[in-house]
Amino acid sequence: MRVLISGSSIAGPACAFWLHRAGAEVTVVEKSRRPRPGGHAVDIRGVARQVVDWMGIREAIRARQVDERGWLLVDRRNRPMGRMPADAFGGEGMVAEIEIARGDLAEVLRDATAGFTEYRYGDHLTELSQDADGVDVTFASGLRDRYDLVIGADGVHSGVRSLAFGPDADFVRYLGVYSAYFTVTDPGDLDNWYLMYNEPGRVAGLRPERGGTAKAHLGFREPEARYERLTRDEEKRVVAERMAGGAWKIPELLAQMPDAPDFFFDSINQVHVKRWWRGRVALVGDAGYCGSPLAGLGTSMSLVGAYVLAGELTRTGDPERAFAAYQDAMADYVAAGLELPPGGANGFAPYSRLMIRLRAKSLSMMTAWPMRNLAAKQFGKAEAITLQDYGLRTDQPQLR
Repeated sequence: MRVLISGSSIAGPACAFWLHRAGAEVTVVEKSRRPRPGGHAVDIRGVARQVVDWMGIREAIRARQVDERGWLLVDRRNRPMGRMPADAFGGEGMVAEIEIARGDLAEVLRDATAGFTEYRYGDHLTELSQDADGVDVTFASGLRDRYDLVIGADGVHSGVRSLAFGPDADFVRYLGVYSAYFTVTDPGDLDNWYLMYNEPGRVAGLRPERGGTAKAHLGFREPEARYERLTRDEEKRVVAERMAGGAWKIPELLAQMPDAPDFFFDSINQVHVKRWWRGRVALVGDAGYCGSPLAGLGTSMSLVGAYVLAGELTRTGDPERAFAAYQDAMADYVAAGLELPPGGANGFAPYSRLMIRLRAKSLSMMTAWPMRNLAAKQFGKAEAITLQDYGLRTDQPQLR
């Protein structure tokens, strides 16, 4: 079975790993010319930890993960307003037991698949047509080929989804926030805390990284999605304008932003697709179900989804039945992962100083009864699926 996967971040390489274990010949195509380093921190929660254990990559992840003490809300003078330690809720709180830069996790997954997966960078799909036996594809490079299956693992603005399912407008829901992330080389002493500061409608953060750098985060509320399809310089100009006059460390972060090589800017969105497959084309991860950074389960859903998709293909041997079973198995888990925390975007970037103070107070109260029970329910959604054993684990013989 020949499978083409679009996207080389998290879901794509994870799919490649499990499909190879199932005996498939896998190619991964990636629009970027090279792997993208760094990126904001992501976490691996709940049953997704079982998936990485079955892949045999837990130690590689551990070697690259960031050891944070927890999440600390601060005022303009950097004084604590509220905190949640990393060990709260058994390592499943605001900061999870496993925190790692997105680019580092992608590198671990690529390393785990490099020996048996063809990675094709600087190319992407432009045409896709299918029949009962396969999928014909055309690439931007002009190359044409035919595959048994095509998997869209190419994120919120999925090219595969656009070709096979419809335009972004049908599936992407804007949540009213824009965010920028970039590395700063002189973050000051963070004492291994993830620091976050709010002003009405704005948020700034610093998250420690390995090597003494930190990931800066600047975000702002915007009722409508108006900053799409900008150049990199235009994006930086928008962030500078919208964050101008901010207190805390915002001036220092803006000063380091122009030279940041890994600057990333995007709207915060969710993706809702009613059915995750069309014939021999299926979606996995953010391309089919994105909860957004506000919901906090995106990376875990990508890892779990990749495993279940490959497993159901192994179990049924028929793409249509396998894709339907994949969605049935994942439905409750994904529904939980798409649930926003109380307050949604207003809990992330409150519009008023009163709400900022109340949010800080509630954070400190989350570890005490009765708030603890409510918070535990929110964090417990990472366990909302029981994984089947499809015979694909690395401690089991590989299928051929």
